Amino acid sequence: MVESTDRQQTGPRGSRPNSGRRDAPAEPKEYQELVINIDRVARVVKGGRRFRFKALVVVGNDKNKVGIGVAKGADVQAAIAKATEVAKKHIINIAIDKDTIPHDCELRYSGAQVLIKPASPGTGIIAGGVVRSIIGVTGIRDILTKSLGSTNKVNIAYATIEALRSLVPRSEWLNAASNATTIKKTDKMEISSVAKAKEDKK
Repeated sequence: MVESTDRQQTGPRGSRPNSGRRDAPAEPKEYQELVINIDRVARVVKGGRRFRFKALVVVGNDKNKVGIGVAKGADVQAAIAKATEVAKKHIINIAIDKDTIPHDCELRYSGAQVLIKPASPGTGIIAGGVVRSIIGVTGIRDILTKSLGSTNKVNIAYATIEALRSLVPRSEWLNAASNATTIKKTDKMEISSVAKAKEDKK
């Protein structure tokens, strides 16, 4: 009589049985992170030169928030991580009007000068280099830009951010214009009433 032995079925050699665990889905990031530029900088010390890295990073939520950060680190990863934290601490809200900006703006920061203009639907992002990288994470789809003056990437980035920060929503400046028109009409009515009163006295 042959004795039968039950053998436990196993998978391929070296594989472990499935424990039933599933990889948890990765949480979507709130902000998009984009490295614009990385430079190697040197500092002269007593023993020679010490090299570090400087990173320029932009973060945005592809809606109406954007921020930039500049930081240095002993290596590239450390510099990027520090710059990302700086950018998240300096997030600004920008005014967007139907996938473009409400009005044109020209701003100078240090030696850099940036000009941004609203564009019609379907135009796309007409920009280059640093300006395009920043606009790409803001949620703006149609815009015309021009970078003038200095070619320093950090100055161009700050000039672009300040130009976006200075944008005023369309509703605010339209209301201001209507209020100014109302004030002018009121002043004219007052002047005409005063003139009529003087004529009546005569």
